[in-house]
Amino acid sequence: MLGLLATTTAFAAAPRTVPTKGMVTVVDLGAKTCIPCRMMTPILAELEKEYRGRAAVVFLDVREDGASAKRFGIRAIPTQIFFDKNGREVARHEGFMEKKAMADQLNRLLAK
Repeated sequence: MLGLLATTTAFAAAPRTVPTKGMVTVVDLGAKTCIPCRMMTPILAELEKEYRGRAAVVFLDVREDGASAKRFGIRAIPTQIFFDKNGREVARHEGFMEKKAMADQLNRLLAK
């Protein structure tokens, strides 16, 4: 498994499985040592619990896996990328992202 945040691994994933096939996915690309990334940890954990079974919430640590940063064209961390259920990127945000904004985006994708 890649991308461990603190002691929570429920939303860590191997980069080749992102986005999750057939499921709305948000991937947060960051690093365990990045302060804004660490601020995202409780938000991602809450979203993972709230959307379990409906949407995948994934964290990838780009310092541990530089290939993910390259694959997704990351210029700043944290970066959140939202994918529809067909695996198509539909939105991207750089920097800290509030839980409500992330939930709103997930809800829009789930409503389609």
